[in-house]
Amino acid sequence: MNTRIIAVANQKGGVGKTTTAVSMAACLGENHYSTLLVDLDPQGNATSALGQEKLTGGSVYNTLMGGTSLLEAIRPTGYPNLDLVPSELDLAAAELHVAKLENYLLRLRQTLHPIRESGRYRVVLVDCPPSLGILTMNALAAADSVLIPLQCEYFALEGLTVITGMVQKLRDAGANPSLVIEGIVMTMYDGRTNLSQQVVSDVRSHYGAAVFETVVPRTVRLGEAPSFGKPITVYDSGSLGALAYRQLSDELICRIEARMTAESPTPAVPQSTVISHTSDTTGTMPG
Repeated sequence: MNTRIIAVANQKGGVGKTTTAVSMAACLGENHYSTLLVDLDPQGNATSALGQEKLTGGSVYNTLMGGTSLLEAIRPTGYPNLDLVPSELDLAAAELHVAKLENYLLRLRQTLHPIRESGRYRVVLVDCPPSLGILTMNALAAADSVLIPLQCEYFALEGLTVITGMVQKLRDAGANPSLVIEGIVMTMYDGRTNLSQQVVSDVRSHYGAAVFETVVPRTVRLGEAPSFGKPITVYDSGSLGALAYRQLSDELICRIEARMTAESPTPAVPQSTVISHTSDTTGTMPG
């Protein structure tokens, strides 16, 4: 099974990053996509949003520092096809400690390698901290692609330019030459305001097909779900937020499968079916 690692990242806080990571992970699981959510944010909001505890020694931190395999940190969430590597407060220290290690930008890539090789998951989503620090840079260096949640607000394009520029720098520097933008998710959309409509229009005009067709509405239920330790698809399955994220996950699956198809090697044409261009035009075709 091919595993696709997707970093969910935006250096700006309050854009719906963790809500998107948790909701998309739950929706992918519903779609029978075996999914692992890695909570790389020391705040641990993704861990809490799935009703899990933040236990000392239970995060990616020990593995980043050369400790036990990350496979040992994986926990079931109780939701279909969805597992979690939780966060813990010690992850905040990783910003300092990892920076002192050899190949510090590649520590998470090495950490995730056994999971990729195991073939247990179709998708690994990494919920990044709201910054461009060491942890986020590690996630971008380890990922196949980056999913960027973007709030429908005035400074949206400015923040988007920063993270897309960082993606390009990582490619140019050779830290992750194959990193691509999986897509841009417009969040907290309020169709009653001209501002939301204008921001979506501007982002689409600049980034075209990179922007998902589905926009995530600003709803009370999406804000309530984490406090109950449930993804929106479980907390209020029929809500507008749940519907939006289900549609978004369908779009993501289409993109993942299209990329995998494009990356698959073209089968060799059997020799018996090849027609030589130098053969006599009156000759018979191989049967």
